[in-house]
Amino acid sequence: MEKNNYQGALQYPIGSGFNAASTASEVIKGIDLTGKIAIVTGGNAGIGLETTRVLAAAGATVIVAARDIEKAKRNLEGVPNVEIEAMDLIQPGTIDAFAERFLTSERPLHLLINNAGIMWVPLQRDSRGIESQLATNYLGQYQLVARLWPALKKANGARVVNVSSYGHQMAPFNFDDPNFEHREYQTLLGYGQSKTASNLFALELDNRAKAFNVRAYSLHPGSIAGTELGRDADVELFKQMGFFDENGNMRPEILAGLKTIPQGAATTIWCATSPLLDNIGGVYCEDGDIAELDLGNFGQDNGLGTRGVQLYSLDEGNAKKLWDLSEEMTGIAFEVS
Repeated sequence: MEKNNYQGALQYPIGSGFNAASTASEVIKGIDLTGKIAIVTGGNAGIGLETTRVLAAAGATVIVAARDIEKAKRNLEGVPNVEIEAMDLIQPGTIDAFAERFLTSERPLHLLINNAGIMWVPLQRDSRGIESQLATNYLGQYQLVARLWPALKKANGARVVNVSSYGHQMAPFNFDDPNFEHREYQTLLGYGQSKTASNLFALELDNRAKAFNVRAYSLHPGSIAGTELGRDADVELFKQMGFFDENGNMRPEILAGLKTIPQGAATTIWCATSPLLDNIGGVYCEDGDIAELDLGNFGQDNGLGTRGVQLYSLDEGNAKKLWDLSEEMTGIAFEVS
């Protein structure tokens, strides 16, 4: 019986040969995805756009789920093998509609890349009253995977890849008050909690789905220049974190440590395609390899960012508890069978 990654049992690098400077194109070299179907949420901007380009160039048909269809058409112009569909992760109805359209096509789904996400936002709630980062960065992933499960199972060899973040280290999942109803809202605590949830979901999904030849992964793409993730950020918050100087300019040492977008998409592509992961799942990855456990060294430097995964986001009890809570919060019972 294959091992699971509960408590980080499989959480150690495996010598992939890649590192923080590796690009998505380098990682996928020699891999042919002809005939494979992929879905990339937010695949029309930032590292999602690079992910789409690289998968399509390797022969995959890529369905890009985007909030802004016209923007997606502009950004994806000239990219082959791409279909564009409307979906907004904070609106549950659009997730169901997107999934239904895909299932109606009766195609298998080989790769589901849960790339879309938000950060730095003020306190906002969706139509259900759920805090927006939790709703978008995690519960949207959960709902989409649950709805697309028949197509993932049909592929007989699928991978689900959750683009998480080292930001999971900012907060464990708060089961007592996930929606900030009884505690002060801090945007980075909301973000950290949502990414911890994404890690726990990949862990539990992999354990339940591997019997159906579906594997799941979470990852930190790196700190990346040129994405839209910080569009809602308060400059004062960047100053407090030491990223910006008193004049609002990014500090040179921070700027020097940022990844390019092709480097930022590399770990997503590695998780989605590497044969080294054929018999390993439920792991958190970074820099084109499985990450190390972080036993208290938050923010360790790896030259182009931070590294390591917290044990609380690989905990079996937390993972199972979150699965049950997710069913309750979304009203979607996800029976992996």
